[in-house]
Amino acid sequence: MLRRPILSATVGTFPVGLRGAWPSRWAVDVRLLPRAVDAATAVVYTAAGLGLLGIIWLVASLAAGRDLPNPLATLDVFWRLVGNPLYDNGPNDKGIGLQLISSVGRVFAGFGLASLLAIPLGFLMGASEHSRRILYPVVQIMRPVSPLAWFPIGLAVFKSAPTATIFVIFMTSIWPTLINTAFGVMSLPEDHRNVARVFRFSRLKYVTKVLLPFSLPHILTGLRLSMGVAWMVIVAGEMLAGGIGIGFFVWDSWNQLSLERVLSAILLIGLVGLLLDRAFEWVGGRFAYGS
Repeated sequence: MLRRPILSATVGTFPVGLRGAWPSRWAVDVRLLPRAVDAATAVVYTAAGLGLLGIIWLVASLAAGRDLPNPLATLDVFWRLVGNPLYDNGPNDKGIGLQLISSVGRVFAGFGLASLLAIPLGFLMGASEHSRRILYPVVQIMRPVSPLAWFPIGLAVFKSAPTATIFVIFMTSIWPTLINTAFGVMSLPEDHRNVARVFRFSRLKYVTKVLLPFSLPHILTGLRLSMGVAWMVIVAGEMLAGGIGIGFFVWDSWNQLSLERVLSAILLIGLVGLLLDRAFEWVGGRFAYGS
């Protein structure tokens, strides 16, 4: 006597089939489907955006004639640059990879020093009204100053163009972190402070167990913005400083009348900036509320 096949249903998997007829290695977790759809959608939108950029670039190059290289000519130079990025034929002839490594090193040096100062000052401004009244005018005066205005000061003080570039990054990337840190500390709800008073937290315990965890997402947002500012400033700073770096590479390529190399460097600057931003976004997401 034939029996009806028994259906098996596995929670969270798709599809549901006859018991033993569908190998478990073919089962797909339904919870992964929304992520896959989001990833595919992001790829489609990214491709559409890049395609639109390519069309605008092509139209602009056709309108400008020989003055602006078209995307195909630029991509040919781009692949040659990234194909051998680490060669070193002397001070004025280094691979694009070495140029980027030098620039990233300067960026992290200036950004790191700025963060070491900005975070404590931000805590001080956010937690103390007297400190906030003293430091707020200073921040508002220094923050709008153009990055390149700091380069002569750094050159006069440090007597070194590369060090002056790090100083410029330091002076321009400190403000987003400082302001966001102060805002995060100031936003601490009064209930949190009351709980700390009830349990008689020491000042150190209050900072590490209450103030820092609450303000950490704001601090990470400030660090992300500061990194974006630092990566923008490095190109202008290295154009003035010379030597080695992606900014110097752009200026040297312009002096050689090679706009293909200039545009290739711009593409690489954008890609590295995107990677840095995504890295900070990932770190920020790890410490977001409810993560």
